[in-house]
Amino acid sequence: MTRKLALLVLAGACLLGVTASAHHSQAAQYDTSKMVKIEGTLVQFQFRNPHTFVHVEAPDDKGVVQRWSIEWGGAGQLTFQGVTRTTLKYGDVVVITANPSRTPDDHKLHMVTLKRASDGFGWGARAGEVVD
Repeated sequence: MTRKLALLVLAGACLLGVTASAHHSQAAQYDTSKMVKIEGTLVQFQFRNPHTFVHVEAPDDKGVVQRWSIEWGGAGQLTFQGVTRTTLKYGDVVVITANPSRTPDDHKLHMVTLKRASDGFGWGARAGEVVD
């Protein structure tokens, strides 16, 4: 009986350990030692958890227009910082600085700052993140 209880406790500990390690490091997917800047047109805004995504059509370093997928914070975190599901709209021209993917050909970025020149909206550079 004691052996069965010990095995049950060990199995439970293993299961709890698996769920606790589910979140990933941004540095595993993005090169945090590098920064890129893109300027383009917003074509999709996915305001959701666990991560929000901004999709922008902008030229790459060769001048070819690409669809970039930019990972941002979660909806709850961004709402607390003043960003809502209506903050960005299709057609907005934005300038984004971000960490590039470790696989450059996939055109994925991790948001560091965002600026919309049409009204001066900005986000990034820490503290409360929303910049007027």
